[in-house]
Amino acid sequence: MSSDPWGRVDETGTVYVRTSDGEQVVGSWQAGTPEEALAYFERKYEGLVVEIGLLEKRVRTTDLSAKDAQTAIDHLRTQVDEHHAVGDLDALRVRLDKLVTTVESRREERKVAKAKQTDEARAAKDALVVEAEQLAQSDQWRSAGERLRALVDIWKGLPRLDRKSDDELWHRFSHARSAFSKRRKAHFASLDAQREDARKVKEKLVAEAESLSKSTDWGPTAARYRELMADWKAAGRAQRESEDDLWNRFRGAQDVFFAARSEVFAERDAEQVENLKLKEELADEAEKLVPITDLKAARAAFRSLNERWEAIGHVPRDARPKVEGRMHSVERAIQEAEEGEWRRTNPEARARAAGLTGQLQAAVDKLREQIDAARAAGNNAKADKLSRELEGRQALLDQALKGLEEFGG
Repeated sequence: MSSDPWGRVDETGTVYVRTSDGEQVVGSWQAGTPEEALAYFERKYEGLVVEIGLLEKRVRTTDLSAKDAQTAIDHLRTQVDEHHAVGDLDALRVRLDKLVTTVESRREERKVAKAKQTDEARAAKDALVVEAEQLAQSDQWRSAGERLRALVDIWKGLPRLDRKSDDELWHRFSHARSAFSKRRKAHFASLDAQREDARKVKEKLVAEAESLSKSTDWGPTAARYRELMADWKAAGRAQRESEDDLWNRFRGAQDVFFAARSEVFAERDAEQVENLKLKEELADEAEKLVPITDLKAARAAFRSLNERWEAIGHVPRDARPKVEGRMHSVERAIQEAEEGEWRRTNPEARARAAGLTGQLQAAVDKLREQIDAARAAGNNAKADKLSRELEGRQALLDQALKGLEEFGG
């Protein structure tokens, strides 16, 4: 008979293991010596020790699920309980019991962590919904639209909640996006309608301008052209393709009239020569603005130059294309720079601001003309009243111009 501290082999070849419950039969060994039998079953024990050690490490260092861990523990416990190994089986049972406790602890930790993650996801989605509902009321169509698209991506990256909560929050989130899209669509539809109305108004202004182009009633017709210009500015912009064509016809009709008037007023040639000199000086100043390095400053400078230009009056007819061409070249350079800026900013808001500014400018110009007329007629009371109204309109215009500058125009 052969033995060691944890097992023995009797004379019949039966192998036993010692446990706290007494000796248990491990198996029978007939193929060799008792020492070899004990060594064999001790290796079985060492194998169990290694497997339990590996499982302990997996539970401690990996994200092994509690279910899978418990299955592995049960498998090892079965092997230990079947007593097919020689060694301290009671110690292995203790280790397995401790491992069960560890797995349960990890299960609770994960449960708490999951609950925390769910709470954080709920708070995050609540915040997304609130922001989306605020954006749904925004008139910043471009930036708000981009932000709403970004919120969708953020939402997709968050964990799902329970079905009811997730569906309710998504319904609010989706409704906010739909409301914004509906308002944006209505806004642009309205903008298109305004541009179409402007086109119709300008068609009528062009028709009248063309009908006046052959008039020889110089004073009243020139005054009427000024009124038509004010009405033109007040009408707002039409669609881009229509705007340029209508403007060319409108300006062309004026050109015909004023060219004819210039021929009749030959005695003003000297004044026109002086005007040409002044406009050439302004063209020199304007050309120094090119190339455009500071769009805002260039626009302001050109506007100032253009106001001085318009105040100068006519120049000799044969010199006009060249000197105006110089100014137009500068204006085109500014327009090209503006178009580049326009593409980088909010075109809808810019168009709205520009339309409002144009209307206010036209109103201010008209009030100034009325004030001048009233004072010329000696009606100072009316002039004072109109001046007070002008102050209010000018304040609105200044505010509108400031808003327009924020959009690069």
